[in-house]
Amino acid sequence: MRDFTYHHPTSLGEAHRLAVEPGAMLLAGGQTLLRDMKRGLHSPASLVDISDILSTQIESRDGAISIGAGATHAAVARSAVLRQHLTVLADLANHIGDPAVRNRGTLGGALAANEPAGDYPVACLALGAVVHTTRRNIAATEFFVSDRQTVLEPGEIVTAVTFPVPRRGAYVKFLNPAARYAMVGVFVALGADGSPRVAVTGAHRGGAFRWREAESALTAAFTSERLGDVRLSLEGLVEDLFADAEYRAHLAGVLARRAVAFANGPGSSVMVVSHGSRVEQAIRHHTKE
Repeated sequence: MRDFTYHHPTSLGEAHRLAVEPGAMLLAGGQTLLRDMKRGLHSPASLVDISDILSTQIESRDGAISIGAGATHAAVARSAVLRQHLTVLADLANHIGDPAVRNRGTLGGALAANEPAGDYPVACLALGAVVHTTRRNIAATEFFVSDRQTVLEPGEIVTAVTFPVPRRGAYVKFLNPAARYAMVGVFVALGADGSPRVAVTGAHRGGAFRWREAESALTAAFTSERLGDVRLSLEGLVEDLFADAEYRAHLAGVLARRAVAFANGPGSSVMVVSHGSRVEQAIRHHTKE
C-alpha cells in the first residue's frame, strides 16, 4: 500500500470537488476498498472519506423503503421499519460478512463496489430498486454494468436507495466454503403489480443479473413448480476449484425453487446454505442423477 492523502469533507459539494481530482477515490465503510488497497488492486493518490456526510435514515413512504447510503449493514438488519415492511432485506443484510463487516460496511459503498458475489446488488435487481446519486436517479437494471463496474461517473456519489415493497420475496444463497460469500445466491420477488422478478449473484463473471427465463416461467403462477424445466445458460458462468459452470447452473435452479417456496410460506425469508449441510448433500445427490 503506497502513501496517499486523506480528506474528510464536511459536505457533498466538497466531497465531489475532492473526488474528481486525479487519483482520488471515495471512502465510505471501507470494507472493500481498504481490502483491495492492501492487495495492491487500488493505489489511490487520495481518499475522500464521505462516511460522516451520508444519510443513514431508513423510512417508509408511498409503498417503498428509502435507505440512506450511509446506513451500515447492521443498521439495515436491525431496522424496525424494514422488519415491518421489508423483512427479507433486513435478513439479507444480517448475513453479509461477519459482525465487523456489518458494523462498518455501508449500503452505498457496497453498491458502488458491485462485487460479483454481492448481496445488495441482487436485492436491488430483484426488488426493482432505484439508486439515487448526487446527479440523478438510476434504475438498478441500469446501474450495474459488469464485475465491479457501475455507471457512476467521477465524483458522483450514491446518496440513497429506494426499494419498492413487494407482495412477497425471499433470498437463498449457497456459501463459498473458503471465502464465505455467495457462490450462488438467488433472490425472488413478486412485485406489488404482480410481476415476478428473479436475480442471481455469485454465478456469473459479470456479477449479479436478472434471470429473465425464470421470470417468464413465473408469470403464469408464482410457484416453485413453474421453475422445474427452467435451466440457466452456462455462458459466462464462473468456474473454479469449488464448482464448474454446470454445477452452478444447476445450483441456481435449486435455489430459485427454494426461494419461491420460501416466499410463499411462513417464517424466515432468507436461507443460507453451506457445504456439508443436509441441503448441500441433497443438491449434490440430485446433480449426479
